[in-house]
Amino acid sequence: MNLLVLAAEEPQNPLVPPIPELVIGLIAFVIVFGFLAKKLLPNINKVLEERHAAIEGGIEKAEAAQTEAQSVLEQYKAQLAEARHEAARLRQEALEQGTALKEELRAEGQRQREEIIAAGHAQIAADRKAASQALRQDVGKLATDLAGKLVGESLEDHARQSRTIDRFLSELEEKAEAAR
Repeated sequence: MNLLVLAAEEPQNPLVPPIPELVIGLIAFVIVFGFLAKKLLPNINKVLEERHAAIEGGIEKAEAAQTEAQSVLEQYKAQLAEARHEAARLRQEALEQGTALKEELRAEGQRQREEIIAAGHAQIAADRKAASQALRQDVGKLATDLAGKLVGESLEDHARQSRTIDRFLSELEEKAEAAR
């Protein structure tokens, strides 16, 4: 009894548990820890490994997709550069064809202009010759009539008339050339 009285008289420290409780708690902790280590820890490790594998697989898939996307991007850039090159070549060809067509049309216009000018000169020469011939005949007729009236005889003889007209017109042409 003395012990019980002594124990009852000493105040208990709330931070230090009684030894029997400490032993029972330690045994219960080892049992629960052993159970958790045997049953629960392998399941947790298995789930963590599956997650790790899924994450690694996802990363690998993402890297593969990124590599594929990069190659597709490079192909697209190459096709775009090729299309730009082809467009520049087509523009250059069109420009060269346009320039050649313009020069060809200019040459054709020049040739037609020269033909028109040559035809105009030929027509003017023909008209001048016809007008000169008509004028020569009219002037000759008038000169013959006038000469016949002055001389007092008829100059109806054709040969004589032609000689007179030719001589008269030749004199007129000489005077015109001398005046120039």
